[in-house]
Amino acid sequence: MHTHSSIKPFECSECNYKAACKIHLDQHMHTHTGDKPFECAECSYKTSRKSHLDVHMHTHSGIKPFECDKCNYKASRKSHLDVHMYTHTGDKPFECAECNYKTARKSHLALHMHTHTGDKPFECAECNYKAARKSDLALHMHTHTGYKPFKCATCNYETANKGHLAVHMRTHTGDKPFECAKCNYKTARKSDLAVHMRTHTGDKPFECVECNYKTAR
Repeated sequence: MHTHSSIKPFECSECNYKAACKIHLDQHMHTHTGDKPFECAECSYKTSRKSHLDVHMHTHSGIKPFECDKCNYKASRKSHLDVHMYTHTGDKPFECAECNYKTARKSHLALHMHTHTGDKPFECAECNYKAARKSDLALHMHTHTGYKPFKCATCNYETANKGHLAVHMRTHTGDKPFECAKCNYKTARKSDLAVHMRTHTGDKPFECVECNYKTAR
């Protein structure tokens, strides 16, 4: 049995991949041919590996065989459980090479890197809006559809953005978490604090194009 030795006699003719079993080489070849012979009977999902199809089927059956021993979290994939465990250990193994950002998810690091590269791969089909995150594009689309899924339980305020609802709720609770370090000014909005700080710095970033008038707002 080659599986317990370092012998890998089956070599790919397209790259330097080697396998101990022919079936593994056959599966690998799908990465070159693009073949996805394993198809889901419930949806259009296709994959090159049977094991991937088996895991995918959990999305239809609802089976979540991987359970956290620290809480009641369950997952359909072991990789999802592995990532979840970081919430208990606090580990953030994925580090940005450009700054001190760390995260528990490789996908989050990939998204973060857009802040350094400036890439915005997600484009709106209705206008020229571009986003670094798919979730940001989804929120933006509400501006075209008019959909406002986030509703205030106290008044009739509705918004397309969950963050905007959180800010709005401060009008009911009176919370003002943003405090000025120079005086006793407090506000419910981070943007309002930024404007207020100009009273201390003297910055007037808004200029009239017709004359030399400048203002902080």
